[in-house]
Amino acid sequence: MAFSLPEYAAPDFAKTYYQRVPDVQWAVCDMDGVAPAGFHSTSMHPEYFKIDGEWVLLRDIMMDDAVRMTPKGEIEVVPPRDLRVGDRVALGRSEHGDDGIVVWSRGFETVSESSGDQFAFRQGRSRETSYARDYDRLIELLKYEKATGGNVLWVMGPAFTFDADARHAMQRMIEAGYVDGVMGGNALATHDLEGAVLHTALGQDIYTQESMPGGHYHHIDIINEVRRSGSISQFVEDHDVHDGIMYALVKCGIPFVLAGSIRDDGPLPEVVGDAYDAQDGMYALIRKSTTIVCMATMLHSIATGNLAASYCVTADGRVRPKFFYAVDATEFAVNKLRDRGSLAATTIVTNARDFITNIARGVEAL
Repeated sequence: MAFSLPEYAAPDFAKTYYQRVPDVQWAVCDMDGVAPAGFHSTSMHPEYFKIDGEWVLLRDIMMDDAVRMTPKGEIEVVPPRDLRVGDRVALGRSEHGDDGIVVWSRGFETVSESSGDQFAFRQGRSRETSYARDYDRLIELLKYEKATGGNVLWVMGPAFTFDADARHAMQRMIEAGYVDGVMGGNALATHDLEGAVLHTALGQDIYTQESMPGGHYHHIDIINEVRRSGSISQFVEDHDVHDGIMYALVKCGIPFVLAGSIRDDGPLPEVVGDAYDAQDGMYALIRKSTTIVCMATMLHSIATGNLAASYCVTADGRVRPKFFYAVDATEFAVNKLRDRGSLAATTIVTNARDFITNIARGVEAL
């Protein structure tokens, strides 16, 4: 069956209760980077603010931020660190309308397909779970997003670069138009470029896994040469790179954000060392996305989950889900994200190579 988006059901603001509650209250910031006392802190769900008697949906949202009224009379989410003196910020801690604010987590509720039994086996997500249906649904979703102009963001750990098949499958996904953005860290790009030039990752052959003599120098040398070139794209040209993830991103003009960490070697020129600049860059890609797939990186996956909304608003004003997948070889990594309570994530416990090759074959990229 072809994929179709679930219908969104907004609150019934015609009800007497919603008509009677007051408009949201505002307070003015008196210090840069400091929100007024009692400010409303956002969730990841659709939120409505009563302004001049009308309920207005916040179109973009990120967890634990403030809501600011712009000079044009529009509302926007903003990290408290970016507030400035004179900004008008929404107040209120009630999420059910009493303060003129409704946090709506029920917009995409559907009738359960289960038996309804209170006791049932195999309700968790583990390495023993069958993911056949999850694969089928994700494959259909990716085809739908490509056909309808959606935006699919991939969050990737360096495990993708340690296997020749995984690198090839991800390259084909990019070239086939199923990737609209990539986020990761220094290691993802470094070892992918190492694989392209030296056929190793951390000094091991990416197919045989055999350690090469002096291989522990390989990634350091690659970083040094990329820095000599001045950018990843220039390195691709200088060294005639013609395969791999970074090659495909550069060739296809796909945006990527590489967030830095304390343990980075080098790093590569594009790696964003300032944590808040990296957060801003990640959020810019996340807010454009309609589907997010996080694979083989617990830290980047959780960071992405913290920044991602459970919904997005299309150009024609429709509210639709922002689909979120988390894939990892360990149950702990995916369940940590799933149990956060602020975002519904579909989790799959498997290794990066098996996951991406199955997906690539499913969408006929291989």
